Amino acid sequence: MTDWDLDERLRSAALAYVRAQQLRSAGPVTFDDVAQFEFDGRRVPLLDRQRGIRKPALLDAALSFRTVHAARPDLRPYDDAPGPDGYLRYKYRGTDPDHPENRAMRVVLEARLPLIWFWGIATGLYWPIAPVWLVDEEPREHQFVVAVDAQQFDAWTSTDSSERLVLREYSERVVQARVHQPVFRERVLAAYEARCAVCNLGYRELLDAAHVKGDAEGGQPVVPNGIAMCKIHHGAFDASILGVTPSYEIRIRDDVLGEKDGPTLTYALQGVHGRTLQLPSRRAARPDRELLAERFDRFLAVAS
Repeated sequence: MTDWDLDERLRSAALAYVRAQQLRSAGPVTFDDVAQFEFDGRRVPLLDRQRGIRKPALLDAALSFRTVHAARPDLRPYDDAPGPDGYLRYKYRGTDPDHPENRAMRVVLEARLPLIWFWGIATGLYWPIAPVWLVDEEPREHQFVVAVDAQQFDAWTSTDSSERLVLREYSERVVQARVHQPVFRERVLAAYEARCAVCNLGYRELLDAAHVKGDAEGGQPVVPNGIAMCKIHHGAFDASILGVTPSYEIRIRDDVLGEKDGPTLTYALQGVHGRTLQLPSRRAARPDRELLAERFDRFLAVAS
């Protein structure tokens, strides 16, 4: 028989622990961070090295699940992608609905319990999204439907399928804001070792993942479509004040090079003209040259 009081206390403590770890790191958490969680004097790891779905022995329901890191999303063993309604899906463990891990997820679904979703950023590094909720199961597709915020959860339980399609735009926005954007940022920062590729600034709080090809233009949230930049250089890149050639050379617009406006302009912008981007050591993580060429053509059009 399920001890719901124990479940609530452990689940609440786990959610609070993950939030505290994120605040401490100002970013993602490591496997070792979440493996050290303790409850009532007993260690209860929040992730399993071998399994995607984590159900502690103390509970009947799953506590967390994860999406593994892959250099390319299409190389993942499971495709945790949005459905036609904008809600994300999470695949079963295998295809057997009665697998113990799938049953543990079903308990969560039926009891409407919150979960922690760990998204892989790099090997052993995760971005936690919590709380999330399972709102439905799609047995034919071997997957669960996931709400990533309370409004998404309420919308699923209070509307029918036709109304959800009307709410798709909201669902897509919240998934972009809570999942895709932060996960993309953290993957790019991990590739660049949390330093600006232009000036080498290493304060994570001041760093962004600049898109080479923007979301609105069909750019994908993958590391070769991103460059780690501090907020000044990201703003300059987006405004076509700063450009990057396909050979990774930094260019500053001619009219800006000719201005005189104090040390920030002199050192932060004019001073980086002609430098080469500081690139990830892993070649597969470096900016896509074709995307850079397309973006640099736009920079030249503005500069001319």
